[in-house]
Amino acid sequence: MNALVATSRNFRYAARILGLDSKLERSLLIPFREVKVECTIPKDDGSLVSYVGFRVQHDNARGPMKGGIRYHPEVDPDEVNALAQLMTWKTAVANVPYGGAKGGIGCNPKDLTTSELERLTRVFTQKIHDLIGINTDVPAPDMGTNSQIMAWILDEYSKFHGHSPAIVTGKPLDLGGSLGRDAATGRGVVFAMEALLAEYGKSISGLTFVIQGFGNVGSWAAQLIHEIGGKVVAVGDITGAIRNPNGIDIPALQKHKSASGSIKDFNGGDPVDMNELLLQECDVLIPCALGAVLNRENASDVKTKFIIEAANHPTDPEADEILHKKGVVILPDIYANAGGVIVSYFEWVQNIQGFMWDEKKVNRELQKYMKNSFATMKEMCETHNCNLRMGAFTLGVNRVARATLLRGWEA
Repeated sequence: MNALVATSRNFRYAARILGLDSKLERSLLIPFREVKVECTIPKDDGSLVSYVGFRVQHDNARGPMKGGIRYHPEVDPDEVNALAQLMTWKTAVANVPYGGAKGGIGCNPKDLTTSELERLTRVFTQKIHDLIGINTDVPAPDMGTNSQIMAWILDEYSKFHGHSPAIVTGKPLDLGGSLGRDAATGRGVVFAMEALLAEYGKSISGLTFVIQGFGNVGSWAAQLIHEIGGKVVAVGDITGAIRNPNGIDIPALQKHKSASGSIKDFNGGDPVDMNELLLQECDVLIPCALGAVLNRENASDVKTKFIIEAANHPTDPEADEILHKKGVVILPDIYANAGGVIVSYFEWVQNIQGFMWDEKKVNRELQKYMKNSFATMKEMCETHNCNLRMGAFTLGVNRVARATLLRGWEA
């Protein structure tokens, strides 16, 4: 199912549970602004190439809009729209004073040299600089982007507006980035998982885990699970997948990937077909890559008790229904992967104040936010007799609706 259709469907279901006025419901669904820009750059060989960039600003009722910028061949208006909407509900669930936005460029960053990536980033920033701002819309890294790309955005934006470290989060530490930001999403996933497992009298130690995706989020989640005593029995990413029922040596796998750029050929596990990775038997399945990887074709064959959605929209609605009937407990993305935006908020606060926190404080505050958000989400589940996904959606939508009405929206 199309990501925008699926996201809007979850929103409408939450709106019905909350009994929202139909006109308010429509207002909350329509984006504040959608931008599409042409980004033409000279390649290193002198030829010209054009890419299409997007920025969707979904809602600003609760504060400046916030959301990542991804560089990926599949970036398109529907995907960016869906992810911007998800950010609106995610920031509200996390109870940070932001709205939602998302951006991206339809390109494959692996096909571009460093200098070409820099030129593309600067041109994109030139096209949108008057639409973003520290109190308007604050971008961050996402799939295919990183702290270096945020540094280029900061520098290009500052040429027009003066030195503005708070314009992006996920920056290098030397330019005002926050300690703990790199690990924030993966660490937040672990805090969220601990809160969920505690409800069932379980803990990470001694359980088995399958992790799909071994980029920033997946590798940090795997490392932290390994340190706590959980057993990661299968891992995969775009380069390959491996399985070891006795547990994968995560530090050794990280060293192997760092040296070779790939999970493939790691001798601490047996190769697994990529299509079979999500179907490996485990206690906890953690999708950390692209959306819609769990669908009606494979949901019936999933063999796990818990799914922690570290990726955005990894489970489409049809799979959701199948898994729910099987008794699988799903911790939804708009809560489970909120650690990144929470620590982005901390970074933004530090930049505005000009006062930096130590890493212990960052992690302590992140744990507090994840714990409090879980408790409030559970209250919504009990109030509305719904599952965790609708508990999260009703929490997020209700907070945005209340802020919208308080600001003077007229029905």
